[in-house]
Amino acid sequence: METPKQKKSFGQWLKTSITVRMLMVGILILVLLIPLSYIKNLIQERAYRQEEVVKEINQKWGNEVLLYGPVLKIPYQTHMIKKSWDDKTKSYFEEDIITIKDAFFFPNTLDIKSNIESETLGRSIYESVVYTADMKIKGSFITPNFDLKDIAEKDILWNKATVIINSTNLKGIKSNLELQIGKESYPLRSRYTQNSHTNTLETKFLNENSLPKENEIDFSLDLIINGSEQLRFIPVGRETNVSMTSNWASPSFNGNYLPNTKTKQITKDGFKANWKVLQINREFEQEFFGELPFIDSSAFGVKLLIPVDEYQKSERASKYGYLVIALTFLVFFLIQTISKIDIHPFQYLMIGLALTMFYTLLISISEHSSFLQAYLVAGIAVVTLISMYSKAILKSFKFMGFVATSLAALYTFIFVIIQLENYALLVGSIGLFLILGTIMMISRRIDWKND
Repeated sequence: METPKQKKSFGQWLKTSITVRMLMVGILILVLLIPLSYIKNLIQERAYRQEEVVKEINQKWGNEVLLYGPVLKIPYQTHMIKKSWDDKTKSYFEEDIITIKDAFFFPNTLDIKSNIESETLGRSIYESVVYTADMKIKGSFITPNFDLKDIAEKDILWNKATVIINSTNLKGIKSNLELQIGKESYPLRSRYTQNSHTNTLETKFLNENSLPKENEIDFSLDLIINGSEQLRFIPVGRETNVSMTSNWASPSFNGNYLPNTKTKQITKDGFKANWKVLQINREFEQEFFGELPFIDSSAFGVKLLIPVDEYQKSERASKYGYLVIALTFLVFFLIQTISKIDIHPFQYLMIGLALTMFYTLLISISEHSSFLQAYLVAGIAVVTLISMYSKAILKSFKFMGFVATSLAALYTFIFVIIQLENYALLVGSIGLFLILGTIMMISRRIDWKND
């Protein structure tokens, strides 16, 4: 049977045991993972809301633009001889079954000059980048080569020839499209295409003098179109030259081809870029028989980026929440163990909740100001709150200063990591190594034998 003295000794051991304190701190850290997960979900929810608003703005203004063409389309006849049995004559007879198919011929040269005037459109606290592109398109078609499929001249339906242009965005077109071919002008009209990812514009049947039967023939087109986020082209010319100028200072050149580095310029007032793509650089031919191929993977162009993504940075910051809580609790644990000051589990919980409030402050303030300003306000508020609370429970300005300095250094360290991309892992690893070394040096003063 246990004596009162033994019970008192066991209770005293529970109160002063370093092992019990460590277990208590560990359990509290696990408990605080619950509000941290809710905060991460909140950040993702706000980011999804931003995407929805941006999509709605873009749909009303005009979605991203992908231009495919111009392409010369010439129908032709194919013949299939079918033998059938005639019961009356008791013999076989031959029937010529004619099928109409389309041949598509890409331009010999294609030159596109595009001036992009960009701006930001906002709704509530969200904004999207949109643009108006003024494009000058010109090039030439050479005589189509039907010998590749052994198509006879009599089977070529020259009188049914047209020119088509495919685009992902017809809604954004802000000018009447007149394709100039030789000396003739042809309006472009939209044509319904079933199961197609792009919208098709097509001319009426070309006149005889607009056909490149014997000689190369030039074409030109002026196009003004509203779009958002991206402007891309497919290099259908045997030689494709594209030049872009814009007042947007944060471009991202993407796609299968990058602009010429010698002529590319990016300044605070905008950018200039030039591309040159030859047929030998592509993975597809100059002519197709039957149907047009899906060659979007060969597209190239520019994406206009919003310079700062507050939600992405807030989400990256929240991923370090576990580290902040663990290291802050470790600081208080070391102070408690070395100074023999009792800190109640409830006080640890209050400190942990104050640390999680940093992220709700960060995301809410960043929606109305820059990420830097939000980080400073949230950081100063949380460091001040926890420092004042630590003065009340530790009864020492020295310990309060140590807590404030530790938290300020930790938040500064995390902010630096968030800003870095290429060196984030290196700086983070070095920083954690230094933190571990500091903790090891401080923990030498703890007498583990009395546990």
